[in-house]
Amino acid sequence: MNKKIINIAVIAHVDAGKSTLVDAFLSQSNVFRANEEVKEQVMDSNDQERERGITIYSKNCAIEYNGYKINIVDTPGHADFSSEVERIMKTVDTVILLVDSAEGPMPQTRFVLSKALELGLRPILLVNKIDKKDQRALEVVDEVLELFMELDANDEQIEFPSLFGTARDGIVQYSMEEKSDNLVPLFETIIKQVGNYPIELSEEPVQLQISSLAYDSFIGRLGIGRLFKGVLKEGQQVAISKNDGSVAKGKITGLFIYEGLKRVAVKEAQAGEIVVISGIGDLTIGDTVCEPDKIDALPPIVIEEPTMSMNFLVNTSPFAGRVGKYVTTRNIKERLDKELEVNVGLRVEALTDSSADGFKVLGRGELHLSVLIETMRREGFELGISRPEVVVRMDEKGQKLEPMEKVIIDVPTEFSGTVINKLNLRKGMMADMDSDGVRDKVTYHIPTRGLIGFKSEFTNDTRGEGVMVKSSIGYEEYKGKIEGRQNGTLVSMANGVTLPYALNNLEERGILFVGPQVEVYDGMIVGLHSRDNDLNVNPTTGKKLTNTRASGSDDSVKLTPPRKFTLEEALEFIEWDELVEVTPEDIRLRKKWLSENERKQHRNDPH
Repeated sequence: MNKKIINIAVIAHVDAGKSTLVDAFLSQSNVFRANEEVKEQVMDSNDQERERGITIYSKNCAIEYNGYKINIVDTPGHADFSSEVERIMKTVDTVILLVDSAEGPMPQTRFVLSKALELGLRPILLVNKIDKKDQRALEVVDEVLELFMELDANDEQIEFPSLFGTARDGIVQYSMEEKSDNLVPLFETIIKQVGNYPIELSEEPVQLQISSLAYDSFIGRLGIGRLFKGVLKEGQQVAISKNDGSVAKGKITGLFIYEGLKRVAVKEAQAGEIVVISGIGDLTIGDTVCEPDKIDALPPIVIEEPTMSMNFLVNTSPFAGRVGKYVTTRNIKERLDKELEVNVGLRVEALTDSSADGFKVLGRGELHLSVLIETMRREGFELGISRPEVVVRMDEKGQKLEPMEKVIIDVPTEFSGTVINKLNLRKGMMADMDSDGVRDKVTYHIPTRGLIGFKSEFTNDTRGEGVMVKSSIGYEEYKGKIEGRQNGTLVSMANGVTLPYALNNLEERGILFVGPQVEVYDGMIVGLHSRDNDLNVNPTTGKKLTNTRASGSDDSVKLTPPRKFTLEEALEFIEWDELVEVTPEDIRLRKKWLSENERKQHRNDPH
């Protein structure tokens, strides 16, 4: 008890080095044993986080420095997980704003910074990766200052301390000239900026706001949040003030704090600490835990609404149930209900279409939803996923509104004309353009709808040399119809195994998605047609055998390697009458209606 406590969050655009900085914090505060093997980005503990190289879930850890306990929150940098960032801001005393020394402030930097400034936090700027050849650290500081002014920062916030460093090497320095070999300048700046949490608040009645949820299979739902006032004890009877104003009673059966990377059980915790509590089953984000006779509720935490939806359907393909363990509506519902326990940016609704068996799942973007699909796939679920659709709203005048994105693209000058043309066709409006003669940096405001399916085209058009970053900028008036995919598909009209002879004949019709010796079914998409209509094909036909052989005509067939889709690419590719069939082993594309007759019946369906 009576420790000096400081809570900080690390915020930045994706790939600016947040998780690497947290690694450096942990290694320089002797959290690990001398013989302990330490992974890079140790806080990115989820499999998908490690594979994708991004932070998806905000996580806590704690370090000790000169008698201070510093609780650190590593936050996601991707716009789709901004609901995680919004809540965390309320639990910290200051934020370390990490900005790349070459890229400068990016769209997501603006979003996370605005949330911090709204809550009155005074950020510390750390310009990272100053060892880059193209670093322009001092210019970046000026750009960040301009961003603070644009976001109406107050006088105190504008006087932010600026530090420079290389998180990968665990180095932070006060200026570009003043060299260092550790993080001491950062630690000292944090202590000078914040000071320790007022000890006298520990003498007041308990006030704890839940900002994050977790689930433990042994002890149930866990509430994570900052203890603003009082001393919380294990076994204590409490009142829970809900977001709707109602009050419930409960008992703290388990109380935990963070030490290093571990969650440690304690008997009591003091004001200022980030704590984890168990024993209260219906906790939600924004609930305030108080003493039963002294209820002092904090303002509820408002989470921004979802902007995109997909239908999670029962897999109805002929291959359903072959490899998955969970294939029924009940299985899917139970899993989605479990996800809602901890994933507050998510909504689940029953489908209005009586012919479809599944649920409408709404989230903050394609990545937000595809991470959930990938998680379910690895757990043994089979699903049919529909095309992503944006969530449209109506204003007071009855006008249709749709979500908009700010997109910054950085492309070689030779490709910029193609990219600009495609963004214009997708109802984008150019906001800014800058060029150095070699690369062009273009800023667009574009409907979220217009970006569905654009990423793979962008990669192809720029030969992989283009960089695109985006962030949500709210809702605007509906921009009208946007043309979808220009090409039709090659659809299998037979059940069986693909043969090289048949595929060789189909190659002149378009790009194939399957190779030889692959099982296919009637209604499965096996390729992209070179024209704008769907074409029914038979990829299982073999060569008719005769008694005669001609010299040279029976040589082995040479096929072009088929195009393979990742989950995100498949979701972007499909149109309204198609589904992605997701199983633990395969990702297939199929028509919503498998038989040709059914497809003809639904050809003119509204979509």
